[in-house]
Amino acid sequence: MIESTHHDFDAIVVGSGISGGWAAKELTEKGLKVLVLERGGDLQHGSGYLGEHAPAWKLPYHGKKPRELYEEEYPMANRVYAFSEATRHYWLNEKENPYVVDDKEPFMWIRGNKVGGRSLIWGRQTYRWSEMDFRANEKDGHGIPWPLGYDDIAPWYSHVEKFVGINGRAEGLPQLPDSEFQKPMPWMALEKTIESRLKKKAPDVTLTNARTAILTEDLPGRSACHYCGPCHRGCSTGSYFSSQASTLPAARATGNMTLRPDSLVERLEHDPATGRVSAVHVIDTQTRERTRFTSRIVFLCASTVASTQILMNSKSEAYPNGLANRSGVLGHYMMDHTLGISSMGVFLDNMDSYYYGNRPTGLYVPRFRNLDGQDEDADFVRGYGYQTATLRMDWTTGFNKKGFGAGLKDSLRKPGPWIFALAGFTECLPQKSNRMYLSNKVDRFGMPQVAFEMRWSDNEVKLRRDAARHGRRLQRAAGAVFTMETEMEITREEMSLPGEGIHEMGTARMGNDPNEAVLNKWNQAHGIDNLFVTDGSFMTSASCVNPSLTYMAFTARACDYAVRQMGEGLI
Repeated sequence: MIESTHHDFDAIVVGSGISGGWAAKELTEKGLKVLVLERGGDLQHGSGYLGEHAPAWKLPYHGKKPRELYEEEYPMANRVYAFSEATRHYWLNEKENPYVVDDKEPFMWIRGNKVGGRSLIWGRQTYRWSEMDFRANEKDGHGIPWPLGYDDIAPWYSHVEKFVGINGRAEGLPQLPDSEFQKPMPWMALEKTIESRLKKKAPDVTLTNARTAILTEDLPGRSACHYCGPCHRGCSTGSYFSSQASTLPAARATGNMTLRPDSLVERLEHDPATGRVSAVHVIDTQTRERTRFTSRIVFLCASTVASTQILMNSKSEAYPNGLANRSGVLGHYMMDHTLGISSMGVFLDNMDSYYYGNRPTGLYVPRFRNLDGQDEDADFVRGYGYQTATLRMDWTTGFNKKGFGAGLKDSLRKPGPWIFALAGFTECLPQKSNRMYLSNKVDRFGMPQVAFEMRWSDNEVKLRRDAARHGRRLQRAAGAVFTMETEMEITREEMSLPGEGIHEMGTARMGNDPNEAVLNKWNQAHGIDNLFVTDGSFMTSASCVNPSLTYMAFTARACDYAVRQMGEGLI
């Protein structure tokens, strides 16, 4: 164990979500005494999931949305499918904790408000990046090159996947490397029918299991999924991965973790004599008491926007424009994924088949555009993948239909046609003009409110149009009798809001050149060797796949490096 004789702790981790949970686990298991600071309130795994299996009559307002309350206090969170009276206690009240919203070009910033952060409500889609993703910037000239490649992070993907538990099916695709998989979740009959048709009529695409952080085989302290759903209300069996169910209990078991909820980090204190972070300044959100904690190393894992806000608010004589910001790029190059339904098809196949339970994921179509150079018919760079949803029409789709008496009731009892939806997730290019910054307004704690300037480029618009065009092609190849198609000439105004993908990233990017990047290849701040940032802010490009698995892998890798540096006396 590394002794802490001149500091309160060996390490301070800011945030307890996807990245913070992993930092806490890795650092405590390596013998460090770790303080985890979480802005949100305390929440007990299991007993804190108040709406997990609650029927409507046990929920406030019978589970219905109190529209005026939501519009006034949760205007952005209210747009997310996982927000309801069953989960409202997980989310930050936006009226009490505002940020600056541009009415003409709004940014959608989604924030959790409990220990575990957004790991309690995430979609659990977990995909590895490929070498193609890590080399994209260098190849097409958008953004700076990544300072490492797939081979550098692959062992850390394996490390976290074995602990997390990822169900999926190996496909051997270079653009989507396989993970350490548990057995895949079963397919519906229609999905098997669609797969066989796509193999014949659209062989350029692969239909596979969505790779999901939900157990299909037991792991210590966690049970395989029993398909109860809906997952975003909480999972007391720990079947889906969250820091509450997995990494925080592992850190707690070492006896080396101190968890402090209701702790808003105001700023980091920089010592010009040592060139290091010397203290973390914290505001108790309940009492407003201010406290100062010290440690040998600091890991910022508060989320992309929150960590960057802390760095921007940590000004000093050495860093007048924000801590670790000698490059001037802090806050810039913000990215997110665009999302939306690209195509929906109606199917009359397998009408004698139905399903049992609530499978908490769909299927996935990995990127198939611009794989071997630039496709001849592509007027854009990079690519996209489709997340799918399969459902059977039922009485809820026909409750307003005309009819009367027994005949109407009988028709409503019978399931209708199948629906197969393709939702495209498209890549966002890194652009300096897309940024977050500190405004002149302050919040109730006296901290400057965050503001945003972000809009989709022509490339993102063209990607969405292409996703709609190929979505229609795939529905026809799959045998849809009717397609509800997205308009081919999508405009920028018709796209999802920036931030709506809840994959915001890139505001403290990594790179080899300290004049162009905030962090080095170890997630370590250039010029501040005891400061590490491992949430989405370190991302140098966005790929088109969900990023949380990559955050986890980089966090584990950075923790290993930091502890080795401490052991060698370099930090």
